[in-house]
Amino acid sequence: MLKKEEIYTIPNFISFYRLIAFPFVLWLAIKGNEQLFAIFLIVNLITDVLDGFIARTFKCETELGARLDSLADIGTYFLAILGIFKFKYIEIEPHIVIFITFVSLFFITDIVALIKFRKFSSFHLYSWKIGGYLQGGFFIALFSIGFYKFFFYFIMIWGILAFIEHLIIQMILPEMKSNVKGLYWVLKDKKQ
Repeated sequence: MLKKEEIYTIPNFISFYRLIAFPFVLWLAIKGNEQLFAIFLIVNLITDVLDGFIARTFKCETELGARLDSLADIGTYFLAILGIFKFKYIEIEPHIVIFITFVSLFFITDIVALIKFRKFSSFHLYSWKIGGYLQGGFFIALFSIGFYKFFFYFIMIWGILAFIEHLIIQMILPEMKSNVKGLYWVLKDKKQ
């Protein structure tokens, strides 16, 4: 049974906000309201950074928080991908192969976790965190000032490598763990 102090934390409330905002932001995309969609998705991206920062700074990281954050991340990723297809497809179309590869690997990591562990992963790898910041920056730039090919390819390659690291870790670990730093640390722990 979870203690109250593990449930009622500011980072958990922030992650919960992202979860309950998901249907509204999805509705904005479906209705074709690009400006409000972009604003609310950017708020989700900022609150994603904020909840992790608060959890680490004030030492209120919990298993529940890691899982809520991961679910909210999946929703935010889904919305960003949907928004890019809905509103910015013309800019992405010449580079669709690498984008589809990126999106496919994103979903494959979750499918593998569900098959192997019966739950979504909550690894929070350093490579994913850095990739998430870069991808958030790209999304903000794409919806505010435009498409930058070099930045796009940089985040796609970074993301693909992070997804591959994630899949390797899923194959190595016998059970789901939260807040895994990366493959180096998994292999180091395995040696000990």
